[in-house]
Amino acid sequence: MLPSALRRPWTEDEFFRWLERQEGRFELVDGEPRAMTGGSQRHNRVVTRLYDAIRSRLRNGPCQPSPFNTAVRIPADNIRYPDLLVDCGPFRPDDYAASEPVLVVEVLSPSTRVFDLTQKLEEYHTVPSLRHILVLDPEAPRARLHSRAGESDVWSWRLMQGEGAEVELTALGVVLPLEECYAGV
Repeated sequence: MLPSALRRPWTEDEFFRWLERQEGRFELVDGEPRAMTGGSQRHNRVVTRLYDAIRSRLRNGPCQPSPFNTAVRIPADNIRYPDLLVDCGPFRPDDYAASEPVLVVEVLSPSTRVFDLTQKLEEYHTVPSLRHILVLDPEAPRARLHSRAGESDVWSWRLMQGEGAEVELTALGVVLPLEECYAGV
């Protein structure tokens, strides 16, 4: 095997073709596939509850949620897989990535917590169509919502916590009570 300095970075097409034959979950980072860790049952339940809550509010409108397996193209040529996203762009049945992601959600895990709150968050900030990045703590009803208005590059964030807290996703016209995401967790 060649040292990494001598290997050329993979293209998006090469990565997606390779990914079709893999059993595990991977992201494309700096031109190389990187394995992703799995989530705990609690983590998965929070994602599932959130997916159900968002899907019921969006119904059959132009924006559709997708859990786990729809990619986000990062302008720096990385491919990331958030825990959940909402795509408001045209449906492209053969594409592996969202055409116009407006919301991405990350549920924190002990092994990726610092990374998700730093590098991955910064990468998401560079995606032009994104309006919201929601980061959830799987241990308690606590959410950090990063938002930007319109075409601005300025992001602001808010912390919401407690069962009575609500997350307002203005770009989607959706308000979510946090307690819905944590029911049965």
